[in-house]
Amino acid sequence: MPETAFGRIVTHSDFDGIVSAAICSLATGCGRVIFTGPNSIARAEVSVGPSDIVCDLPYPLDCGMWFDHHPGNLDAIRLRGIDPAGIPGRFEAKPSCARVVLEYFSDKGLDPPEHMAATVDEADMIDSFDYRSVAEWREETPGKLVDMSIKSDFADFREQTRFLERLTGMVSDMPLAEIASDQEVASRIESYRAGEERMMRLIRESASFLEQDTDHELVIMDFTHHRRKPRVIRNLAYMLYPGALGALTINSLFQRGTKTNDISITASLSMNMTGRDHGKDMGEIMRSLDIGDGHAGAAAGTVHCSSKDQMLREKKRILEEIWSMWKAMPAG
Repeated sequence: MPETAFGRIVTHSDFDGIVSAAICSLATGCGRVIFTGPNSIARAEVSVGPSDIVCDLPYPLDCGMWFDHHPGNLDAIRLRGIDPAGIPGRFEAKPSCARVVLEYFSDKGLDPPEHMAATVDEADMIDSFDYRSVAEWREETPGKLVDMSIKSDFADFREQTRFLERLTGMVSDMPLAEIASDQEVASRIESYRAGEERMMRLIRESASFLEQDTDHELVIMDFTHHRRKPRVIRNLAYMLYPGALGALTINSLFQRGTKTNDISITASLSMNMTGRDHGKDMGEIMRSLDIGDGHAGAAAGTVHCSSKDQMLREKKRILEEIWSMWKAMPAG
């Protein structure tokens, strides 16, 4: 492993972020990894400095290298008057950040382990949600099994961090199929499967359609009435509504366990849209609303509110605007 000039890798705490961190660690020798999310970077809750590599997250105030693939994050840099060409690392609108990282370091002479090509292929599919049917999405590939383990419930942040650190090391060293058979990973996969039943029940209780959505194109799952944030995989809605073209979830945001008036909105296209020549773009909707970013097939945003009344008004307004933009985009 090479000597490193970097102190930490700060990465997204999802499958793509973990694979990105594993490749960065192989290429630079940096073994310390911090896992976080886009909102924490945007709110400067995580201290990031010139010795840090940042992966699959918005560009912070400063860092040593930055790798990303979300167009909205590139737009945000330009709005700050920063020339992206002057930032060490690479931005490219690829299906996954892991793809950006692998190609960058391969261009710099990295000879990645033989298993890494297949691992990044899985990251491309999982992060872009480029499935052509519910059956294809539900097929349990090694990457999807490992992704399940990441999405399992953790007792606390420390337990999650320890698991993700170990997982990042395994992604560097071995194929995904071997990782999925690891005792701890396999146990977490089973825990996730058990949790899916609870998620399906929550979706049944919370799903609805806008009154104007007479063809039931967009499933809306509103969980803001919960006192604690429920763990729900948005795309499970397609098991209950196979004819839907997209799905939205609305959650209250929590800070240190306390529910706030801020809400997060996530969106995805269903497998019914894959392979069709259409103009539906969830990422563009989030960017147009100036609340977030994403890809055509999957996106997320945040709405800040000062009171519950404002939250209710904003939620109604934004859902109506999302619907208007959705209908204005070609269906193919």
